[in-house]
Amino acid sequence: MAKPFVILFGFIDGWGKWSLGIIHYSLELLKMSYLSFRAALADQAQGIRTVFGVISAQIYFTGWQALPLISILAVAIGGVVILQASTQLTLLGGWDAIGNILVVVVVRELAPLLVALVVIARSGTAVASEIGNMRVNREIEALESMGINPLSYIVFPRLTGGVISVICLTFYFNMAALIGGYLVTQFLNDMPFVFYLESLSQALEKEDVWIFLFKNILSGFLIFSICCYQGLQVKKASFEVPVVTIKAVMNSIIYVVLLNLFITGVVYFQKILSLGLI
Repeated sequence: MAKPFVILFGFIDGWGKWSLGIIHYSLELLKMSYLSFRAALADQAQGIRTVFGVISAQIYFTGWQALPLISILAVAIGGVVILQASTQLTLLGGWDAIGNILVVVVVRELAPLLVALVVIARSGTAVASEIGNMRVNREIEALESMGINPLSYIVFPRLTGGVISVICLTFYFNMAALIGGYLVTQFLNDMPFVFYLESLSQALEKEDVWIFLFKNILSGFLIFSICCYQGLQVKKASFEVPVVTIKAVMNSIIYVVLLNLFITGVVYFQKILSLGLI
């Protein structure tokens, strides 16, 4: 009879250790991010122009160089969703709902998640491996010997540039998906453009702006804080770099997916409450 209790308590212990590990890891991310922002504002040893140059380079790599891939992905996703939605709505006779479907599927859900995954795959891996190699090559120690705080010179610019890039990329993704997808689908359907714009404008709400900002600011923050943190975990050996890079990618994906699920759940739970369904 004791065996079921052993299994039960073992499961509870494992779940508790995992939960405490997640909490500790999250607190470490917040601590590093706070110290990096404080160091950037309080420590001017590296110069504002130098930090701004690193931020600009991060925006260029994360944002500008990702535009071709984001463009192809956005137009393809937008076209597929428009075609599927218009086909089903034609059968059901509810063309007016095309805007609502696009806003819910593309603007609220797919755009933030897909952009975050692209940024993780491109920039997240680059940031984690770059900082890890800086550890191995003792470049971080060289910065410290010159009186420059590594958090203000390395972490802060990448966090700031990463968040700005994620916001801009997601906004561009939405525009490319909604406009580019419509133009592509004109070869297969004859939906009037004025009707299409009116349907979108009626579907967009004020809360979509807040959802957009919350999801993308937090996604960018999580991605680059995790990747910077993992890169800093490298000690001295070069073989540690791919290990921390893989861990950075996995943790970033988990955190971003959970973040999107949480925000979506909160939004729709509030809608259910407002409708009095609970």
